[in-house]
Amino acid sequence: MNTHLPPTAPVRAARRHVLATAAAAATAALLGLSIAGPAHAQAPAYPAKPITFVVPFAAGSATDQLARALGQAVNTDTRQPVVVDNKAGASGMIAAQAVAKAAPDGYTVLITTNTTHAANEHLYKKPGYDAVKDFAPVTGLGKGGQVLVVNASAPYKSVGELLAAAKAKPGKLSFGSGSSSSRMAGEMLKQLAGVDILHVPYKSNPLAITDLLGGQIDLMITDTSTGVPQIKAGKLRALGYSTQQRSTQLPDVPTIAEAGVKGYDMGYWFAAYVPAGTPAPVVARLNELLTAATKSPAARSFYDMAGSEAWTTTPEGLAQFQAAETRKWGQVIKAAGIEPE
Repeated sequence: MNTHLPPTAPVRAARRHVLATAAAAATAALLGLSIAGPAHAQAPAYPAKPITFVVPFAAGSATDQLARALGQAVNTDTRQPVVVDNKAGASGMIAAQAVAKAAPDGYTVLITTNTTHAANEHLYKKPGYDAVKDFAPVTGLGKGGQVLVVNASAPYKSVGELLAAAKAKPGKLSFGSGSSSSRMAGEMLKQLAGVDILHVPYKSNPLAITDLLGGQIDLMITDTSTGVPQIKAGKLRALGYSTQQRSTQLPDVPTIAEAGVKGYDMGYWFAAYVPAGTPAPVVARLNELLTAATKSPAARSFYDMAGSEAWTTTPEGLAQFQAAETRKWGQVIKAAGIEPE
């Protein structure tokens, strides 16, 4: 009498599992691999390959120079190459869109300014990205101010004298601007001082400076890297500085707020972002690397040259700062009557 019964379903399943495990072990042995499960797999430490810094402006711009200085420091720290990719055009929207769509792995980083992450949503109906939802903040990178200048031959020796002339001749004085920061700085001056000054747009601040020197416009509020050389050459006169603290390059020039325009504060800033969904440990490591990079010799040289200062934050701190700046820019743009394009 045959006493062997057919194996039950659980027994058959157990046999299949044993055979499958044995086959996997044999294959792994041939390949020299570990058969440890996924829970034991170790992801390579970040960064394990080259990082790309995407810059929304052309090579040679202040943002580009800062990105390259920071990239040198990150490369030295990690031994991984850092590639700077300039995607200039459309007020930074081309670069922002590209990074928003990139893989959220920490290897594509947007090194940008208030243009893409505070101003554009108020200036354009369809920027093609959401400055909050499409990005994870990493850290602030730097802050800078602008200087209110007039032609050295102009009769105005102070902000007070300039504003008095503007009030006496509404709409007769003109200010030029070649960037969103410069434009908004002029609009804020008009609003807080209660004066009517005509805006004249330019493609860049240096072009506006040329016309200021030639007498075609009466004033402008420009970045220090553009204005200071002309001030030191005696061709322009500095009347006021745009942030709450005086410029280290122009210590004798009062802030515009000190000069009588209470509440005036309009600077520019640099910051780093990665695509939304980037793992928190990667964001934290990148924050650590970039914070250290702002203290590097190359970065310090840039800050000194540009008249700006290192400024770093936590990711949460940058998010809060960005929200406040976006509100401020929106208020200025709306009050100026600027319609989104």
